[in-house]
Amino acid sequence: MIALDTNVLVRYLVRDHAEQAEAARSVLDALTAENPGFVCREVLVELVWVLERSYRIPRIEISGQLLNLVGADALVVESAADVARAALTYREGLADFSDAMILAAARRAAAHPLYTFDRRAAAQEGVRLLQASSLPKG
Repeated sequence: MIALDTNVLVRYLVRDHAEQAEAARSVLDALTAENPGFVCREVLVELVWVLERSYRIPRIEISGQLLNLVGADALVVESAADVARAALTYREGLADFSDAMILAAARRAAAHPLYTFDRRAAAQEGVRLLQASSLPKG
């Protein structure tokens, strides 16, 4: 098994640099279920950030690409169930992808509720908004 970095996936998906896109395609096309590529959670969080910020790709397209990666037989995606759940939450605009991954990890660990200062994230089930003004002074 080999591991794939964010920039390889970006080039494969966006194809904005011909030589690098071809090199990325060659590597990914050579992967099989018996000899897969590994994609860690951090790479996916970074991938979403790059696709959003640098390429202005809409959430629905990014979410679809994430689900395609999770479903690819030739890839082993770390915490694939978390990634799939987070991709759907992200697609619906309920949270940033990184926040959705944090919530998915908390759920997997049966750690609840998840406390946050992020109002949008706190709108999700299992998340509570922490308000500094409500803390006891002492």
